[in-house]
Amino acid sequence: MMRGLRTFHIAGAVSGIGSMLLWCILIFFNPYTDTVNADAARNTFLMLFLPGVIALISLFGPWKPLMLIAFLWSVLPSLYLAGTPGIFALFGVTSAGYLIAYLLMKRNGKG
Repeated sequence: MMRGLRTFHIAGAVSGIGSMLLWCILIFFNPYTDTVNADAARNTFLMLFLPGVIALISLFGPWKPLMLIAFLWSVLPSLYLAGTPGIFALFGVTSAGYLIAYLLMKRNGKG
């Protein structure tokens, strides 16, 4: 059943899906604010949600360096949020997951 699934698939998928779920919490269920700011939603969508989508595409697509691009794209806002208290610090973990998945892909000859 899970014959073709490798460690980098798991690391990349958990990181990508985790980033997308954390973004939804940040924008729609944020415990620190009761309004949705359109500018913040757009900016964080571009910097946090889209790298998660790119990471998922790189897992099953033909061009594996997209995982590295997802890491480089998300690393700065993720480091900023990693320094905050609360659940949004997990964006740092998801960004690191992109890098780990990419390095595992390179080790397995997939990158």
